[in-house]
Amino acid sequence: MKFMLMMNAPRGTGDWGVTDWRPEDFKAHVQFMKNLNQELRAAGELVGAEGLSPPGQARLVRAGKAGTPEVTDGPFAEAKEFLAGYWMVDVETPERAYEIAARASAAPGPGGKPMNMPIEVREVMSGPPPTDG
Repeated sequence: MKFMLMMNAPRGTGDWGVTDWRPEDFKAHVQFMKNLNQELRAAGELVGAEGLSPPGQARLVRAGKAGTPEVTDGPFAEAKEFLAGYWMVDVETPERAYEIAARASAAPGPGGKPMNMPIEVREVMSGPPPTDG
């Protein structure tokens, strides 16, 4: 079963104020994420993981006339939080996806204190099986 685990940042700049963190706190946070990814990769559970640029760099794109892209700036004021990064995992049960999400949620923040950030967990949908035809 594949799941997407989405790390959401709070409204505003979407960066938890990391520019105000002590450098050693930021390094510890990044190292925690690298270690988590290495462990998931070693277990054969990691499909992919990426951090995303801040919401100020987000763009909303729609198809315009003749399919040309119409691009609008973000962030979007109505959003309560922003997608900051994600993991795609392939695990046996939803409970395992929840365990991984809880670990990611506890990434250290300022002073090493667990951030307990929200991680949204959603199963990746698959299409119907192919038919012989």
